[in-house]
Amino acid sequence: MRRILAAGVLLVLLVGVFVVRLVDIQVVRAAALNEQADEVRSTEPIPVFGTRGDIVDRNGTVLADSVMRYDVALSPKNAKKGPVAREEPDPADPSKKIRVEVPLEQTAAELGEVVGLTGDQVLGIITAALAENPDSDFEYVAKTIDVDTYEKVRALDIPWVVQYPHPSRSYPNGAVAGNLLGFVDFDGAPGAGLELGEDECLASENGEVTFIPSLEDWVEIPGTEVVHKQAKDGGTLKLTIDSDLQWEVQRIAEAQRLALGAEWATVTVMEAKTGKLLAVADVPTVDPNAPSETAEADRGSRTFTAPFEPGSTFKAVTAASVIDDGKANPLSQVMAGYSYDAPNGANFRDSFYHDDMPYTLTGALIDSSNTATAMFGEQMSDQVRFEYMQKFGFGAVSEVGFPAEESGDLNGGPEEWDNQTKYTTMFGQGLTTTAIQIASAYQTIANGGVRMPVQLVESCTDAEGEVTETKQEGSRVISEKAADETSQMLEQVYTKGWLKDQWNIPGYRVAAKTGTAQVPDGNGGYRKEYLVSVSGFAPADDPEFVVSVSYMNAVKMNSSAASAPVFQQVMSQVLKKYRTIPSGAPAPDLPATW
Repeated sequence: MRRILAAGVLLVLLVGVFVVRLVDIQVVRAAALNEQADEVRSTEPIPVFGTRGDIVDRNGTVLADSVMRYDVALSPKNAKKGPVAREEPDPADPSKKIRVEVPLEQTAAELGEVVGLTGDQVLGIITAALAENPDSDFEYVAKTIDVDTYEKVRALDIPWVVQYPHPSRSYPNGAVAGNLLGFVDFDGAPGAGLELGEDECLASENGEVTFIPSLEDWVEIPGTEVVHKQAKDGGTLKLTIDSDLQWEVQRIAEAQRLALGAEWATVTVMEAKTGKLLAVADVPTVDPNAPSETAEADRGSRTFTAPFEPGSTFKAVTAASVIDDGKANPLSQVMAGYSYDAPNGANFRDSFYHDDMPYTLTGALIDSSNTATAMFGEQMSDQVRFEYMQKFGFGAVSEVGFPAEESGDLNGGPEEWDNQTKYTTMFGQGLTTTAIQIASAYQTIANGGVRMPVQLVESCTDAEGEVTETKQEGSRVISEKAADETSQMLEQVYTKGWLKDQWNIPGYRVAAKTGTAQVPDGNGGYRKEYLVSVSGFAPADDPEFVVSVSYMNAVKMNSSAASAPVFQQVMSQVLKKYRTIPSGAPAPDLPATW
């Protein structure tokens, strides 16, 4: 009985000790202990990185994603506490280990060697941090190191060094669509292209945490982490681009650029019925994984950002407008000479000499006559013609809103046009457009006169799975009849023009127009180089695809013959890839003269 009583008394005393201890910790000394905990808690919030969203093509192929890299940080105040204890092989008996004290200078040198710094530089980081704040507990040593380097740092087992995940950007397909994708800088901030323009969809939000580290090795004590801000991942940006087609178009465009010695080129492929872009090739292109290796001028997308005088490809727009306004049809007639003295005093001429020619409107396009086109165009008022230009999308940026996109310049409009400009704007001079605007204009003609907004982004899916699709409605620019008649005239250019043997695509009816344009020098004059181009669509009897090609300063062939083979190869590839049904009937035969 006495033993039971003694055990009971002992148990009561033991519980009493625990109760007293608990009251002491949680009540009496709570404030002091909390203050001590705060002193060892990481004094600065540690970033928890959200993951930037992926960019994928129309089929889900990843064009840009985030890969894991790591940031290396240290605790200056703990580094200065003294040597680090480490177990190393015993020199006297390598089979055994002994505990040695490793001085700060040695650990700094070891860390520096792995992350690409000298020991003195690592010591400098520590010293500078402590000079600013004697209790400094966090300072970066290196950022975005790869997995191999991470493992080497971890193997050093330095207690006052810690590593944090840091998602970085990767572009698995290299330069494919590089000019469209853009890139991010070292710290992950968007620098160009869709990375910049669609940052609202792609951007992640970083979180912040603090924790209590062990005093011995500065490793987080489990359960002590405090989340101050939750990280949020970015959304997935889905493009209308087909990455396989994009690769092929870039390959074709670059091969011809090198063969011709051209400065640059753009090739655009668009769905005729939707305005969706299937490929936008800019060459030279950029690999977003290493943008600094590409000249700065070649890192963007000239398709959107490089305005130029379109030249004769613009004549199709004038012809379509004249027909829609009821002032002409494909068989309307003019007698056009090599040069033309306009009623307002303007004077201009064709690029080739000829006697007076009885041109139809169709013939004006086939022979690309400036004088004949102007004689048809002057039958419209300047204001009406200007309004048609605007409805076709000229003088304004496209719906894509690509970063640094140019609107082109319609030279102020009729009220500011001088006598010469009133006429030259009819055949593609005295105004500037972008390659995307020309492609959009041909899409309008191909789509029965309805212009569809240019579309590069299909949708954005946020981190919670909510999908926001890009939905845009078309607008009628010209009547279906005017579009059909313009298309038939462009077919005559394809079948009867001087390039008929160079751009032939067997089995399909094609509508196309060439252009050879002077390039403004920015000082009111022109450069000696030319921009040569081809734009068109197929199958002309039921248009599915628009292809537009431009080459700047094709040294070895400064005419539209430089662009025609690319148009032929790209259009052939597109028709084949999407298994487009061949044309079922031959093209109409319209007379060029009367």
